[in-house]
Amino acid sequence: MGVKKGQELTVEVTDLAFGGRGLVRVDGMAVFVDQAVPGDRVLARVVRKKRRYAEARTIEVLEPSADRVKAPCPYSGTCGGCKWQFLSYDRQLAYKRQQVSGALRHIGLMDGVPVHTTLPSERIFGYRNKMEFSCSDRRWLLREELENKEISRDFALGLHVPGTFHKVLDTRACLLQPEAGNRILDNVREKMKTSGLPPYGLRSHEGFWRFLVLRHSVAKDRWLVNLVTAGEETGVLTTMAGELMEEHSEIVAVVNNVTARKAAVAFGEYEVPLAGANCLVDRIGRHHFGISANSFFQTNTRGAERLYGVVRDYAALKGTETVFDLYSGIGTIAIHLAEACRRVVGLEIVESAVSDAVDNCRRNGIDNCRFVQGDIAESLSGIRERPDLLVIDPPRAGMHKKVLRLILELNVDRIVYVSCNPGTLARDLGVLAEQYAVREVQPVDMFPHTYHIEAVARLERRRG
Repeated sequence: MGVKKGQELTVEVTDLAFGGRGLVRVDGMAVFVDQAVPGDRVLARVVRKKRRYAEARTIEVLEPSADRVKAPCPYSGTCGGCKWQFLSYDRQLAYKRQQVSGALRHIGLMDGVPVHTTLPSERIFGYRNKMEFSCSDRRWLLREELENKEISRDFALGLHVPGTFHKVLDTRACLLQPEAGNRILDNVREKMKTSGLPPYGLRSHEGFWRFLVLRHSVAKDRWLVNLVTAGEETGVLTTMAGELMEEHSEIVAVVNNVTARKAAVAFGEYEVPLAGANCLVDRIGRHHFGISANSFFQTNTRGAERLYGVVRDYAALKGTETVFDLYSGIGTIAIHLAEACRRVVGLEIVESAVSDAVDNCRRNGIDNCRFVQGDIAESLSGIRERPDLLVIDPPRAGMHKKVLRLILELNVDRIVYVSCNPGTLARDLGVLAEQYAVREVQPVDMFPHTYHIEAVARLERRRG
């Protein structure tokens, strides 16, 4: 008979697919079921039908898996911020390891690679040091709010319904950030609503308030508030910034990023300082890092220390090596390795990140790091020396084919590859396997209650 869009199915979930959805087979077709895990028996509705697979959404859990727990967040199942709160943390770690090993087998076509037990996050709530909240002139209501006529529907500040650009929940609190962040969020919401300036329309592209970005220094327990707007309103914003600084002693900086672009990205075309300092200072291990409003910094500070510890162990430096750090960002990995080697050369395309990396080296008294700004492939082909070790930490999309080819031409003895995407990790390792043996992979959980996972791979050049 076949699976049809709109059809309701009663199914028992047997496996977990890459991306965190449950997997069942109906009449031989793979059906990916959102908000379901192995062991669940659910009633699900098919929302998308393709030639080879279908996608469904859980309507009701008829018999829960033994791995299910009660989600503490009222937005769980509706918000796209974290989709696994209903799954016990031990099983989250096991499934994340399974995703890494499965990607290596099915995408990288590599069998027998040792994938270690996932290293857990020190905290599973309140662990994020950065949160982005969207503004909207149309509030998306929870199911239990639909009949409440007293709820205003013309303003929202919060997180998106997964897979949508225009459906924004009015998020009163997010359990992934520290509690002080939720107090600031609530205060900013009220100030925006009474400012006389309209929220941004995600369909009309008209309005003023666009995003609120909160950044937290774990080491100092201080906050940076970034108000992202469609234009400048100096008087309103300066007053708001002063009030926030007075009402929250934890806030040390308030800035305004301004963007007229339609793209839903919480990043300004330019920045206007409003009050306080121009950045936060946080610490990973014993090294300090300056974090401005738009700096890249690992969102789980405590997890980053564990991640970089794995990188340092896999690097196994003796003090005489030259290390190339590809996609070096603001220099966090380079600085962690600098004292154990002769020197580090960082390659990074983003100019502001290179500037931050230089400042961070100065802040930590590191003088054996050099950073090259530009396209990674061009920078790599322009450097004549041969490193002893390559450390690679690319974006989610992984490495460009040209960069992979240049790496193979370098013939470096050892590589440490850090990845936030098991799929592109497996793809790239599959190419590098032409010359390198993947000795081991260590998953590190930086994102509890999501299916995202970091992994560190140790590679050695094949002999003979």
